[in-house]
Amino acid sequence: MDGGEEVRVKASPYCWSTRDGGNITGPRLARRSKKARSLSTSSASSSSEYRKTQSLHGPSPVTTFGPKACMLQNPQAVMHIQDPATQRLTWNTPPKSVLVIKKIRDATLLQPFKELCMFLTEVKNMIVYVEKKVLEDPAISGDDNFGTLTTKFCTFREDLDDISNRVDFIICLGGDGTLLYASSLFQESVPPVMAFHLGSLGFLTPFKFDTYQSQVTQIIEGNAAIVLRSRLKVCVHREREKGVILTNGEVDGSRKATNYQVLNEVVVDRGPSSYLSNVDLFLDGHLITTVQGDGVIVSTPTGSTAYAVAAGASMIHPNVPAIMITPICPHSLSFRPIVVPAGVELKIMLSRDARNTAWVSFDGRRRQEICHGDSIAITTSCFPVPCICFRNPVNDWFESLAQCLHWNVRKKQNYLSLEDDEF
Repeated sequence: MDGGEEVRVKASPYCWSTRDGGNITGPRLARRSKKARSLSTSSASSSSEYRKTQSLHGPSPVTTFGPKACMLQNPQAVMHIQDPATQRLTWNTPPKSVLVIKKIRDATLLQPFKELCMFLTEVKNMIVYVEKKVLEDPAISGDDNFGTLTTKFCTFREDLDDISNRVDFIICLGGDGTLLYASSLFQESVPPVMAFHLGSLGFLTPFKFDTYQSQVTQIIEGNAAIVLRSRLKVCVHREREKGVILTNGEVDGSRKATNYQVLNEVVVDRGPSSYLSNVDLFLDGHLITTVQGDGVIVSTPTGSTAYAVAAGASMIHPNVPAIMITPICPHSLSFRPIVVPAGVELKIMLSRDARNTAWVSFDGRRRQEICHGDSIAITTSCFPVPCICFRNPVNDWFESLAQCLHWNVRKKQNYLSLEDDEF
């Protein structure tokens, strides 16, 4: 530590493989201060009071996902850095339960949803978890033939029922939004996610539903390639006890500080105001800039291909440990997007001379107002989302770039013959 003061070492819940196949855990992994991390509101005081509490290289993510899944250890790995093509998922014991997530009120997904649930229940003898509001769809509840099967399902309600230790893996039916929703259901360890492309874009959903039986069977019976999509740990601190005004008009006044796990991005914008947003951005307690414009995007590498790339940011492979900061229509030509190490802690606050409040959303949800004195602390989460790959993290990502975003797609130049070259 910079101040030379002795700090207490805390045990860590995660580990990584070493060159000799062993694991490094606990005291050798990280040193943390006894005091909670706090950031100053001014650059002058922050430089003397702020004490860094974690490595610039960021925390190593956990390698267990849900109650039964883990990452296959690679004896050739150096520390926690692996070749993306060698990341393999395996099971400690065979999975017995699966969460099926379906886009609500989408008629095109009814038949795939019914087929998949029948296959999992009757053929694979698995316990199927389904959100209660999915079964309340009249197209499902009114189906007498399928109704007898739904009595075997386990149901849950978002924000009310905890299923974190009950689900072995997740199957998503829909677009990228279903994967984002699946991430929001788990605030800590996330079970492996298998996402079928049944939506509009499908950048994060590599599997096609035509051969779902063989693909699901392969995942259940053996190991598979995975990509660990890092998330952001976000904490919204309120200056005083007051309710959080949500977009539906409801007020949540239960807690002064609210935590979120974000897979794509945190967006801070000017909301309905016609004035520029004016927010201060701190990095590890130091004021690095003031954002004047429509807002700012703080995203993961997974989110780099979403809102961030539309605002002019680069696209980053999900295996790169980084956090992206992208201004939205900044009132400065020199304000370019930047990439910072995954281990830093960012804080966003309204500037003292801001003319209006700001609004924040997390993966496009839970939009709420940020007032003077409130702050948003952002860092890399220790709990990534393990997404099962169709082939491997490298091929899947570049294939998504080509098919979904048409990256570098153009007509090729014609071949130049020797005769043409003379002219």
